[in-house]
Amino acid sequence: MTASEFQVQGLLVSEIAAEFGTPLYVYDADVLHDVYQGLRDRMHPAVDIFLSLKANPNISVIGFLGTLGAGAEVSSLAELETARRAGIAPQNTIFLGPGKTRAELEACVAADLHAIVCESLDELKALDDLAVAAGRDRLPVMLRINPEFHTKGSALAMGGKPRQFGIDVAELRASQQLLKGLRRVHVMGLHAYMGTRFLNHEDLIHNTREILAAADELSAETGIELRTVDFGGGFGVPYFSNETGLDIPALTDGINDAVGEFLQKHPGCRLINELGRYLTAPCGTYVTRALFVKESMGEQFVVADGGTNHHMAAVGVGSFVKRNFPVRSLTRYAEEPVRTYTVTGPLCTPNDVIGKRVALPPVAAGDLIGVELSGAYGPSASPGLFLSHGFPAEVMVHNGTAHLVRRRDTIEDLLDKQQLIVF
Repeated sequence: MTASEFQVQGLLVSEIAAEFGTPLYVYDADVLHDVYQGLRDRMHPAVDIFLSLKANPNISVIGFLGTLGAGAEVSSLAELETARRAGIAPQNTIFLGPGKTRAELEACVAADLHAIVCESLDELKALDDLAVAAGRDRLPVMLRINPEFHTKGSALAMGGKPRQFGIDVAELRASQQLLKGLRRVHVMGLHAYMGTRFLNHEDLIHNTREILAAADELSAETGIELRTVDFGGGFGVPYFSNETGLDIPALTDGINDAVGEFLQKHPGCRLINELGRYLTAPCGTYVTRALFVKESMGEQFVVADGGTNHHMAAVGVGSFVKRNFPVRSLTRYAEEPVRTYTVTGPLCTPNDVIGKRVALPPVAAGDLIGVELSGAYGPSASPGLFLSHGFPAEVMVHNGTAHLVRRRDTIEDLLDKQQLIVF
């Protein structure tokens, strides 16, 4: 322990690591609360905030946000069951995804969700058949649309161009006979999601205005009732040194103005803003322990017990240029950086680098190294089975107490699904 050691709600990170081992993810419930509540307090009361479980499917993270009022956006049977066990009411849950299986559609019909989000007309017809077979009446469905406009500023565009997501607006306009012929499905709203990691509030305001305008226009043209409109999310987090975080006051003021105008035409419509990364990334720190510090051809390396097998997002997947997430010495958290290190994990690949030439205080074997802003797309987007290391422990600190919210994989966990043939 050093005087400058990183703490979570007064708990020393070395004590957390000693109790639960490394590598691990540590989630700070106070930060989770403050991010959600800070947005909730500023957002128009007609807008419900839903957590997109793909960002962090840990049941305690979901359950805690649920106690604050968050709903759940799920995209698999496991996520659906996770939300249920976490205490999220079915009426605060929506199920979306471009490739739902028959088993998933049947589960959605049985679950009495707020809405199933259909992403193709064939899916809509299949769901209508299942609703008839199940004896369901007025099964609530939203249609995910692929609008014709494009919003700049996203790190990954998910609409406004040819995509597997949603129904093209032109196709929907030409499908009014199909909509009128539905027997048990009740189309009660529209959904659009245009992209991820927006960091400019003006782009997100434009995105919101365009989606709401498209919903209003399509409702008038097709007769679709607008009981709910999901205008997506995509709020970004400034991972890299050249990025600036969203101006939340300006963002919410602009969204609230757009929402207010929309509600004048559609009073009582439920609006959903689905967020993942923005809600959960700030609360998480990936904690790994330095095993060796070595020099190779003039470059200093820290070889740690965890790396991209647990935190593939830190590699910069999807980016043309590798940029470092915020990497800090947790053992010497308050000390000034004096040298640069490349921080790697234990994998047998040169790509296992979680920080390239990172400025840090002096690092010694046994020190704890942390990757900050790691509460989203950590284990869920990482190759945890590579080299059979398995997935790490996850810990949430709540009211000053560290709770194990996912135990680390054991060797038996990794092997018990395999079957040895007797040769």
